[in-house]
Amino acid sequence: MRRPATVPPHRLARALAVALIAAATVLAVATPARAATLTQITGFGSNPGNLSMYAYRPDNLPAGAPLVVALHGCTQNAAAYHANSGWQKYADQWGFAVVYPQTSSANAANACFNWFLAGDTARGQGEPLSIKQMVDHAVGNFRSDPARVHVTGLSAGGAMAAAMLATYPDVFAAGSVVAGIPYRCATSQVNAYTCMYTAVAKTPQQWGDLVRAGHPGHSGARPRVAIWHGQSDAVVVPANGNALRDQFTNVLGVPQTPTSTATLPAGTTLETYGADQVRLYRVAGMGHGTPVDPGTGADQCGTAAAYFLDTICSAYRDALFFGLDGGGPGGPGNPGAPAAPTGLAVAGTTATSVSLRWTAVAGATGYHVYRGGTRVTANPVPGSTHVDSGLAAATTYTYAVSAVGAGGEGARSATVSATTGGTAPVCVTASNYAHVQAGRAYHSGGYAYALGSAQRMGLYNTFHTTALKQTAPQTWVIGC
Repeated sequence: MRRPATVPPHRLARALAVALIAAATVLAVATPARAATLTQITGFGSNPGNLSMYAYRPDNLPAGAPLVVALHGCTQNAAAYHANSGWQKYADQWGFAVVYPQTSSANAANACFNWFLAGDTARGQGEPLSIKQMVDHAVGNFRSDPARVHVTGLSAGGAMAAAMLATYPDVFAAGSVVAGIPYRCATSQVNAYTCMYTAVAKTPQQWGDLVRAGHPGHSGARPRVAIWHGQSDAVVVPANGNALRDQFTNVLGVPQTPTSTATLPAGTTLETYGADQVRLYRVAGMGHGTPVDPGTGADQCGTAAAYFLDTICSAYRDALFFGLDGGGPGGPGNPGAPAAPTGLAVAGTTATSVSLRWTAVAGATGYHVYRGGTRVTANPVPGSTHVDSGLAAATTYTYAVSAVGAGGEGARSATVSATTGGTAPVCVTASNYAHVQAGRAYHSGGYAYALGSAQRMGLYNTFHTTALKQTAPQTWVIGC
């Protein structure tokens, strides 16, 4: 995360003491195990952000493979992030390309992405446009699948990943923000420190409005988002993880209350929001950095180094969240595994469920079902039908199916979409005063609270506006 250049000496000393990554840090760079290597690519576009493009393409990568854009932290570079983050392992194993944009001290003193400059966080200009041009180059020259492009980043790179999700929601299917900051929390060097060190007071609606303004003409689907934050992070305080959660749940129209909570290794708690549209990983006791877990296990990855912290392998969890395991829809799957199922169709819907059927595959012992790129079956289902339940009414979902056999899990089928029945939730946008008067909220201590969920909406007055959605009788939540 870049430090503002003009500060008093005592603040400069403090800033240097807690700098995201000290300029003198030397990061270990491992040698790739495969013949494929990290390669610099020039001439990818007009490059208004003055960035460098590096790419890793596993050997024999087929056309139509997914693409991940990975953004390093301050004083790091593409080689360091490639070597230590763990993404190379899963690129080799599951077959996808990784593009590593790289900034330099010519752009910022500590080689940070300019996450707090308005000109470098807007669509069609600066660093976001340079990164978009890298994606276009990969799609055109690597023949990457434009429907399966994802972005991740650490710290300043995480804040830039949030900026890419806001400014180019039509480009990215999903993203991951690691120890980052909400989009447009800061728009200058002056208020960058405030975002890093304190909890910025904005409602989910206000955070969401910032993202919607990143591409105001966008009316299509929004990318799914995973958020990682160490609960002992003193550089970018954990309140930023909560703010990112509020920002993207609001944009995706899901409540800020988790639908499920799970306990993972290394003191990690996973909170899932909506139909797995947003995830928040809270890593207990972890400071500032990318979570890695060196080892040879399927869920282990990366190299422990400065700001690569030995806790849990975030690249593995994100790769699954992005739907990259097994090559994704149309991908190669595992050698010797059954073929991709055909004939996937919607057999029926209710207000809360979707029934699916498909043609049985020779050699398959079971099947996995994916909703929106995320697997929803903990264990393979034995037959060629499945009912996905617990869904929201009047909502469209996308499904794919894979077959499992002696050779492992195969490639996924073509996708189908289904819309649940029922009536869409009632959404009302009004002043907090009007919500209280209409019985959708109540007030206490000068603040308004949503009825039923008790979510704080902000000051109880006629000037503060909130969008509320009814999820049950006498129950309202923030966001539509």
